[in-house]
Amino acid sequence: MALLDWTPEPAGPLVSGEGVTLRPPRLADHAAWAELRAASRSYLQPWEPAWPEDDLSRAAFRRRLGVYARELELQTAFPFFIFVRTPEGREGPLAGAVTLSNIRRGVAETGQLGYWVGESRAGQGLATAAVRAICAFAFGQLRLHRLEAGWLPANARSRWGLEKGGFRLEGRARA
Repeated sequence: MALLDWTPEPAGPLVSGEGVTLRPPRLADHAAWAELRAASRSYLQPWEPAWPEDDLSRAAFRRRLGVYARELELQTAFPFFIFVRTPEGREGPLAGAVTLSNIRRGVAETGQLGYWVGESRAGQGLATAAVRAICAFAFGQLRLHRLEAGWLPANARSRWGLEKGGFRLEGRARA
């Protein structure tokens, strides 16, 4: 029975920021992740693609972990969960996620950043801390030259958080 329960655990780096710890998700994170996403559904859905009907299920989470493991192995993406760091320096509650994806090597040396924070954790500076930490990781350890982050113009909070994290507006897509 244990063989049927096996899921590849994404193995990747641990990244620290101001009051946050970033690490790849694990199967043991499913309950906290599903609870945070469910509680934040109406808050997050205006800014995200449509959620599949089974999005919060354990099976969908397991499939997601399999994709993450492949991406980490190929180093085409680095998915992280954002955890609040306790005063003792330990991993506290799950706050959201940040992903560095679509990493291109060669002349470009670029990647794209996306993130979300649960509604209960919004406005606490955790997204900004995670963006700063992932930028330091991308430009330092990964030696990327450029990061891009998309945001919807109606989401002023996201733009503000990205700008506080070091991004600047360079233009807008036509559609």
